Amino acid sequence: MHATPSPPSTFQTLLASAAGGMALPEWPRVARALEVRRIEPGGTAFMQGVEHPYVYAVDSGLLKLSYLGEDGTEWIKSFAHEGRFFASIAALAPGGRTSFMVTAIEPSVLERIDYRLLAALAREHLAWATALHALTLVFAARKEERERELLTLDAEGRYRAFCGAQPELAARIPQKDLARHLGVTPVGLNRIVMRVRRAQGA
Repeated sequence: MHATPSPPSTFQTLLASAAGGMALPEWPRVARALEVRRIEPGGTAFMQGVEHPYVYAVDSGLLKLSYLGEDGTEWIKSFAHEGRFFASIAALAPGGRTSFMVTAIEPSVLERIDYRLLAALAREHLAWATALHALTLVFAARKEERERELLTLDAEGRYRAFCGAQPELAARIPQKDLARHLGVTPVGLNRIVMRVRRAQGA
């Protein structure tokens, strides 16, 4: 009797798609280096200002990626949920440190891999270089869209855009966290939500 093969990891699925159909050489080497972390709500994947050259993929759960000011003020740059990947780009450079922290909103299961291994494979194999380049473009596109919304939309426009693009995710995020992401106070967001609901019911 043949054993049933294990389903691909979230990282394997992401990287295979990013490689555009090319086989990823030395995958067993990466599979051995993959670590799985389970984080309860309020727990952190990593803190701000630390050396942490790792890339993460989300198997399950929901996390917030936040900047912390010196006075403890939190600004939420983005959220990560099932099938997404994240890393602090600043921390991937030699001697670099994370520019933000990552905190679980829901119980979360993460995979992580040392970026230095991925970079070494990219230097040796075209498929790995292609995959990393594609993932970098995904990251850049997300950042560009976020900047466009912050610069061109008002708070209500940002709320409508977020809910329109990711309605299921919007329903999972606590309103106080969504407010910090949109750049408004929780009271201000509540007013926006009520105004939008009234407009939709008109």
